Amino acid sequence: MKITVWGSRGSIASAGPDTVRYGGNTACVSVESDEAICILDAGSGLRRAGIAFEPDPRPIHLMLTHLHMDHIQGLGFFRPLFDSGREIHVWGPPSTTQDLRTRLTRYLSPPLFPVRIRDFGARVELRDAPRVPWWVAGFLIQAATVIHPGPTLGYRIASGGRSIAYLSDHEPALGGFDGRPDWTSGHELAAAVDVLIHDGQYTADEYRQRIGWGHSSVEQAAAFADLAAAERLVLFHHEPDHSDEDVDRMLEQARTERRRGSVDAASEGMTIEL
Repeated sequence: MKITVWGSRGSIASAGPDTVRYGGNTACVSVESDEAICILDAGSGLRRAGIAFEPDPRPIHLMLTHLHMDHIQGLGFFRPLFDSGREIHVWGPPSTTQDLRTRLTRYLSPPLFPVRIRDFGARVELRDAPRVPWWVAGFLIQAATVIHPGPTLGYRIASGGRSIAYLSDHEPALGGFDGRPDWTSGHELAAAVDVLIHDGQYTADEYRQRIGWGHSSVEQAAAFADLAAAERLVLFHHEPDHSDEDVDRMLEQARTERRRGSVDAASEGMTIEL
């Protein structure tokens, strides 16, 4: 598996990716196999991913954690969606009231956006993510709801004995870390993964002022990674008001907090080979 970070901020940063080391684009990560491309979230980083994957013939499976604007704003700028020869599957959180197409149409239609889903040239299929694991071209995918405002999923992708968990917007501390680990939000997805990409937006002081907002401090991200016995933690969804130096300090704090395993901070262009 090849993992690439295309966007890692929680919202658009004030400076562009050329001047911000940890990137100015919102959430987007790709996971590749020889047979298919899985893309996790469709933030503004999806535009960059689309440029890279435009000439690539592999089917694309786009997996949305939730439908907050910073996680879908790249859809209308994803070049493969306008290619009549492409096969693209879009997966998202289930709703009891409206299907995924209806919900995404709220954004992909005037006055918010000039192009509608029906105008895409690619063959696009939109589906609710199943409640049971499913196979995508050699990847075993698992989705589960996690603590964040509104219907929100985390994902686990496994292949060839290696695995990655992606919990971009997650506040497991709201449910508590006490008791059985498998009762903790997201634990099943993250258990013993090789790479855990996890929300690490706040410092401890910032979190105390934002309890219930659906995000984690870096200390909580480290505690969750230890609880799940994840080998490598990658801090994600950086606070847009934080400078590179702020993220560097938070990274060092997270490394101090971890009892086992390594910690990195996600940056645009980062690649991980498993």
